[in-house]
Amino acid sequence: MASVPRVEIREKFQAALALSRVELHKNPEKEPYKSKYSARALLEEVKALLGPATEDEDERPQAEDGLGEGDHALGLPTEVVEAEGPVAQRAVRLAVIEFHLGVNHIDTEELSAGEEHLVKCLRLLRRYRLSHDCISLYIQAQNNLGILWSEREEIETAQAYLESSEALYNQYMKEIGSPPLDPTEHFLPEEEKLTEQERSKRFEKVYTHNLYYLAQVYQHMEMFEKAAHYCHSTLKRQLEHNAYHPMEWAINAATLSQFYINKLCFMEARHCLSAANVIFGQIGKIPATEDTPETEGDVPELYHQRKGEIARCWIKYCLTLMQNAQLSMQDNIGELDLDKQSELRALRKKELDEEENIRKKAVQFGTGELCDAISAVEEKVRYLRPLDFEEARELFLLGQHYVFEAKEFFQFDGYVTDHIEVVQDHSSLFKVLAFFETDMERRCKMHKRRIAMLEPLIVDLNPQYYLLVNRQIQFEIAHAYYDMMDLKVAIADKLRDPDSHIVKKINNLNKSALKYYQLFLDSLRDPNKVFPEHIGEDVLRPAMLAKFRVARLYGKIITTDPKKELENLATSLEHYTFIVDYCERHPEAAQEIEVELELSKEMVSLLPTKMERFRTKMALT
Repeated sequence: MASVPRVEIREKFQAALALSRVELHKNPEKEPYKSKYSARALLEEVKALLGPATEDEDERPQAEDGLGEGDHALGLPTEVVEAEGPVAQRAVRLAVIEFHLGVNHIDTEELSAGEEHLVKCLRLLRRYRLSHDCISLYIQAQNNLGILWSEREEIETAQAYLESSEALYNQYMKEIGSPPLDPTEHFLPEEEKLTEQERSKRFEKVYTHNLYYLAQVYQHMEMFEKAAHYCHSTLKRQLEHNAYHPMEWAINAATLSQFYINKLCFMEARHCLSAANVIFGQIGKIPATEDTPETEGDVPELYHQRKGEIARCWIKYCLTLMQNAQLSMQDNIGELDLDKQSELRALRKKELDEEENIRKKAVQFGTGELCDAISAVEEKVRYLRPLDFEEARELFLLGQHYVFEAKEFFQFDGYVTDHIEVVQDHSSLFKVLAFFETDMERRCKMHKRRIAMLEPLIVDLNPQYYLLVNRQIQFEIAHAYYDMMDLKVAIADKLRDPDSHIVKKINNLNKSALKYYQLFLDSLRDPNKVFPEHIGEDVLRPAMLAKFRVARLYGKIITTDPKKELENLATSLEHYTFIVDYCERHPEAAQEIEVELELSKEMVSLLPTKMERFRTKMALT
């Protein structure tokens, strides 16, 4: 190649790269891809100057090389073939241009053309793919094809490309290991090429991207364990190589915490959330780079939204840890079992040693000062299940702090569903804290706080557009009143002679619980106000529970009027009978409410006798 074309090629290529990096919003509004099209034209000129590939260079794919008869190598190369000599070097340069043309077409939403160029790149590089000059370019081309096929929802094809990249990286690092040439260097003179350190940084970034895309693919395939592993590896590598954007990193770490929470791995979840807090705190304190996402520039709304999202992840952490503790310590009627509590106390020492020694090192993010900063946040938050009120209260207060933080952004006006979910979580925090409280009056006050925060939501919600949310809140308010009534009855039972004020309070709570359970049940009726013969699976258990509690509530109304008491017993029997009859017609319902069904059957057999005694007594008087 003559010296003039070489210089011309280099200049055109560098100009094309510069144009490719122009942000879309800097183009004219009517021509958003103007810079991309200009870059494409220059790349086509470079391709023409390089000349067409020879038949030998444009190697056709072998049968064993691709997706069956496909276009990328799933099998690993058996040996390293260096791209030496003018023919090989021209093939590599052409592959570089094909790669950039592929990315360019994908950026302008021309996916088929983009795929064609990327596949051409792989064909040109196939025999040299494990070489020092080509490994990074080959992996990047496969990564882009993986993303492309993922966007087409051809997930298995995407998986094959991305797993091939991962295997190639591992083989290269094992057999060669030296930092490979970056794709931007192929047209540079020797004196302008990158340092070994910069090459290593860029290659590691390519591999980190590969792991990131694999995590998404595995998530899409519902391979959640694998997705979490790859996500965690990606986040660790980003910190190790100082190649991350604080806002994006923090939200990804907080999102990963939700996987660990669902797996009840609270130490790992706490570490992710603590790291998210620390890294989020770096926003605005570290200089922006050319890779900084446009949205991370100076957008205060996005900042507050992400802060609110991280806060919501913390709420879930506190709530789930408290609920898990409740499940492990409650008896068959949902009250604190002191024997179970004692057993868990005895197990705690063993649990502490095991957690600290085995699992902590496996999940640790960062080193040095960063690691210390994350540990400082972690140390203020427990990860073991709370075993008494004081321990539960610590988690409650932390969760409540993040509730207030989340509500700063997720306000009712503009974020209705999100706001309601935050309020419901706040209510749930009070509910589970009440489980640990031994003072019944204080427990009542906690349920009263729940009602105070939930009832206003019903007033402001359009029941037509927010039917499911309305049902959830109605059921939750009803249950809070129901729990308060039970507590007030228990308090009254301890008194020798409950006064009329206490009786009135119990009846009022009963009435309020009935009101909200009935609102919930009425929401299940069709437009003609007819209750469904077959209750949908999504509301079956709450509907049966509501019927059961309504039956029980009518039996708990305190009255001195025998006629009124007989009416209440009849209504109670009607609801118990509904449950028994429905479960006989729909056996699948019986599995949803086994305990309540047995009690309903018992009441169906006992209440008629009790009602007959009432009738006899009334006749005599």
